[in-house]
Amino acid sequence: MTRLFNDPTAFADEALEGFAAAHRRWVRSVTGGVVRAGGTPDGEVAVVVGGGSGHYPAFSGLVGRGLAHGAAVGNVFASPSAQQIRSVARAAHGGAGVLLMYGNYAGDVLHFGQAAERLAGEGVEVRTLAVTDDISSAGPGQPAERRGIAGDLPVFKAAAAAAEEGLPLDEVLRTAEHANARTRSFGIAFSGCTLPGAGHPLFTVPEGRMAVGLGIHGEPGIGEEPLPTADEAARLLVSTLLKELPDDVPTPEGARAAVILNGLGSVKYEELFVVYRTVAALLADAGVEIVEPEVGELVTSFDMAGVSLTLTWLDDRLERLWRAPADAPAHRKGALEAPAAASGPREEEADDTAAVPPASEESREAAATVLTALRALAGTVDEHVEELGRIDAVAG
Repeated sequence: MTRLFNDPTAFADEALEGFAAAHRRWVRSVTGGVVRAGGTPDGEVAVVVGGGSGHYPAFSGLVGRGLAHGAAVGNVFASPSAQQIRSVARAAHGGAGVLLMYGNYAGDVLHFGQAAERLAGEGVEVRTLAVTDDISSAGPGQPAERRGIAGDLPVFKAAAAAAEEGLPLDEVLRTAEHANARTRSFGIAFSGCTLPGAGHPLFTVPEGRMAVGLGIHGEPGIGEEPLPTADEAARLLVSTLLKELPDDVPTPEGARAAVILNGLGSVKYEELFVVYRTVAALLADAGVEIVEPEVGELVTSFDMAGVSLTLTWLDDRLERLWRAPADAPAHRKGALEAPAAASGPREEEADDTAAVPPASEESREAAATVLTALRALAGTVDEHVEELGRIDAVAG
């Protein structure tokens, strides 16, 4: 459970504040999230990622050279608002457009889409992409319905590395789409997670059982099975992913793959290494060449006990982008040359209220009515917060 917090409602903001203070070499705070400390080089596409808090190092930990140019960070397990996303995107924009990237969840799809509309209306060229790597959340014929989980990392990195190569916005988007189409993930969980201030887990898994395909917010998976050994878990993860290859990868024999074994929060690194030894052996037996694997926490869910396996099936271009250097708080590889010159940190958009004209009597009366309604809504939400949380978990 989450033990160290102050006001639970301030947890996400305080965590982001502490993260930015600890990583000033890489990031600076802006309204709604963080952007690269050195800004986006002039003329480079800005890759802006985002989603709810509670999944560190996604999303703020992936901001840095070779990875995202900015991250919009929402409340715990909640999408950032369109205004937060717009603010981060404007601060990250280097003049060559913005690619907004996020996991495929209803709130994120809605808010990133709204932010894209606002940015486009303000003259910023913008594209969006939802990562859809979780094969347990929809069938092979419904890839657009799938959730985004630990496959975020290779898809984000492919787009960001393409941007750093100086490619235009539409080519960066096509690169991200190609990486997403070649990425598959599958996970298992042994216990739920407890949010800051909550008295019980968001969801539970029966003792001695594991949930198969459970989502990172407790979304339903595809069933339960007896608790496995490490080798049995590895066999389940590998065999499930090898059953569904991308259309342009006819067989695993001779194929190359970026491999991520992701811990969801409370599975320790030593346990992950025990599982990975068998993952690596099974993939080698299938003829897969593993390229620069990652074993650790990449997309978490507070204290959830569980793991997921991600395979991104590489071609020459995707392999080059996966191997490309990166320097972010939570993901580093290779060596980077001196950064291209940027015009300096960009100021965020001025306060939208600055141009509001003086109020009339009619507008004051209307404002009082709106304020009364908002207070009633806020009071109703506070009164029923536990039930609303339960409904949200089921709906998610």
